[in-house]
Amino acid sequence: MSAASGKRLGKVLVQSGLITPEQLEEALAQDSGLSLPAALSSLGYADDVKIAQEVARAMGLVYVDIGTFDIDANAATSLSSDMAKRYTILPIKVQDGELVVAMADPANIFAIDDLRIVTGYEIRPVVAAESELLSAIERFSANQQNVDDMVGNLEESVTVSADDDDSDISDETAPVAKLMNVIITEAIRQGAGDVYIEPLEKEMRVRFRIDGVCQEVFKSPKRMHRQLISRLKINSGMDISEKRVPQDGRFGVVLDGKAIDFRVAVLPLVFGELAVLRLLRRDSIMMSLEDLGFLEQPLERLLKALALPYGAILVTGPTGSGKSTTLYAAINRTNDITTNLITVEDPVEYRLAGLSQVHVNEKAGLTFAAALRSILRQDPDTVMIGEIRDKETGTIAIEAALTGHLVLSTLHTNDAPSAVTRLTEMGIEPFLTASAITCVLAQRLARRLCKECKEEYTPEESALQRIGFPFEPGRPPRLFRAKGCKKCNNIGYKGRMGIHEVLTMSETLERMTVENATSDELSRQAIAEGMKTLKEDGFAKILLGQTSIEEILRVVV
Repeated sequence: MSAASGKRLGKVLVQSGLITPEQLEEALAQDSGLSLPAALSSLGYADDVKIAQEVARAMGLVYVDIGTFDIDANAATSLSSDMAKRYTILPIKVQDGELVVAMADPANIFAIDDLRIVTGYEIRPVVAAESELLSAIERFSANQQNVDDMVGNLEESVTVSADDDDSDISDETAPVAKLMNVIITEAIRQGAGDVYIEPLEKEMRVRFRIDGVCQEVFKSPKRMHRQLISRLKINSGMDISEKRVPQDGRFGVVLDGKAIDFRVAVLPLVFGELAVLRLLRRDSIMMSLEDLGFLEQPLERLLKALALPYGAILVTGPTGSGKSTTLYAAINRTNDITTNLITVEDPVEYRLAGLSQVHVNEKAGLTFAAALRSILRQDPDTVMIGEIRDKETGTIAIEAALTGHLVLSTLHTNDAPSAVTRLTEMGIEPFLTASAITCVLAQRLARRLCKECKEEYTPEESALQRIGFPFEPGRPPRLFRAKGCKKCNNIGYKGRMGIHEVLTMSETLERMTVENATSDELSRQAIAEGMKTLKEDGFAKILLGQTSIEEILRVVV
């Protein structure tokens, strides 16, 4: 900030009464290279948030809390980082044909004039605290620099000749290798669960799925896509020359001392090959059941079933609902030196030392059913089956549970009671299902509210009644909702937890199963016997301030 600009800003602050003329003179006399807000803050006369709020009030402008504002990335990156840092300004959105720009010093008319010329927009200044503004500028500059460097270098290396197109993809120093490393590193550090490298008609798009929600990271020229997919195939052990059929592979990396496995699936599309990378964090499988967000009653029911030396425990839910993580947490609970534990998976997502794991290979004839038949001759105490997909696998699993084995598996159903009727629909005799199943756990994953910025509020009673939320009339509960801050990237949520529904088989439920009762009838009886539904479990976690009504309605209702 220039001396003239500092004096203009200082005059506003003195006139507002925030500082005295003497304090302004002392701050301006500082020979530290600091801006006026930074100098005043270092002297203890006023912090930059108070300065920004007072400047906004005095000049009739809007104050913006950059830490919680949803900044438009396209607007933010429309200005060079050099110019943003020189004037301490950041475009935050385009509205009504104007560029809204956050400024620490809106009295700097030279910055506004230069910005109007560079962008071609009329400028609408708003005021933000200097420290928060500098942090946001640095964040967007660093992200854009990483992408620009990789994209620029790769575009230079892409040749027109098809013979040379994949010539340097195996070179660790090649730009395509560096871009792959940037994508992988950012995915890990941002906590992504999946990475999507997608071919569009004229460009390539990279998206991360963070806490169950997809977010676009960047787009780049379409010419980059072929080399990037080829590089990924080399890393994952796929056939680089085959582009007409789906392929699967995997690779592993170590970042910041943590090992992460990537399971890769490539699928041919109209505009090229789609690559999806599933991040498998090895530390996540060492979680205990207590770490997964269980409430006391559902956890007690599940632990009681795990303590039995026999029976089938099924985990149900849609793809991506954390079923595998829960199964491994259950294995951690039962696995010790005195037990023989074998798993059958397709694919083996997490490779654990000291655990016998079978990878299904249907092309070679090693199906779930074939593997199970062989496993039962190995005298296991506990068997984990990745998924019950058909009658043959289900029958063997149920019979194993009836002959003294503890069987853990997954099934795709919407709730716990539906798992019982789903097995009957597969062709498994109801009397076998009724005798074998001891417990069914249905689950979803909901995002946790950010602890730093979650906002307390009192909801309207009509809204609570509409969704069936329990409360005493005239006394609606105080709940929390998402707000957004720097810690959660202005999303309002950070991390996920399980929403659970645990059904334990009773004599009544066994009899109803044998009599081919519907899932609705089983559900009503299970609720009468104390089962908390997914919706009730979610509502309980809303009351605990762990998540929001909007999130539970998104994943459960």
